[in-house]
Amino acid sequence: MNWDLSGKVVLVTGASSGIGRSLAIAAGSAGAKVALVGRSKVRLDEVQSEIGETAIAMPADLTNAADVDQVATQVTAHFGRIDVLLANAGLYIPGDAADGDPDAWDELLSVNVNSVLRLVNRVLPQMIDQRLGDIIVTSSVSGHQAIHWEPVYSASKHAIQSFVHGVRRQIAPHNLRIGAVAPGIVLNPLWGLSDKAAIDAKVAAHEGMRSEDVAEAVMFMLTRPPHVTIRDLVILPQNQDI
Repeated sequence: MNWDLSGKVVLVTGASSGIGRSLAIAAGSAGAKVALVGRSKVRLDEVQSEIGETAIAMPADLTNAADVDQVATQVTAHFGRIDVLLANAGLYIPGDAADGDPDAWDELLSVNVNSVLRLVNRVLPQMIDQRLGDIIVTSSVSGHQAIHWEPVYSASKHAIQSFVHGVRRQIAPHNLRIGAVAPGIVLNPLWGLSDKAAIDAKVAAHEGMRSEDVAEAVMFMLTRPPHVTIRDLVILPQNQDI
């Protein structure tokens, strides 16, 4: 499918690997100017090289409020505006609440929830002024049901779902859209998978999806006619038992 985002400025967080990398490459291939945000400058530079001169790499630590606030400022200074925010950066921590690490949970909530709220807060005034903009947040099937082996991660994604649903009603009169894509098992480094053969085997067994599958779903959401908002899109491997 040839998606068209010609001339749009797209900000992608978590762009150095996994879903974020695939989102950035898909947006660049669709003609967008892409701002790549992530912790690893080396990996961001690799993605930038793959997209070409229409992309910029912006290393940032999204657990740091000052870094998050500066991202929107820097993108606007470079490209002049932001048309699309793909708030994708996320951490994953499974395990029992009784023996978990609350400090690690704080870091997860800073990235999965707080950085999203801050970025949306920063980009909305400009989007409202231009009466044009799309925001898509990477949620999870865990945001639609609490999964017992990952209660803190589930809590973070439930927070995102509530935020997206509330903000949608606030921004609809300004001709803006916000939605969430909620994947099941995605075979990427977040799940500890990088071996191509292992990924291919799980895809063949319909037990997981590729990051590119999620990126394609997001491109579909972004390219709907202006009168259509996809508030939630849950995307699962066909054999996921959940």
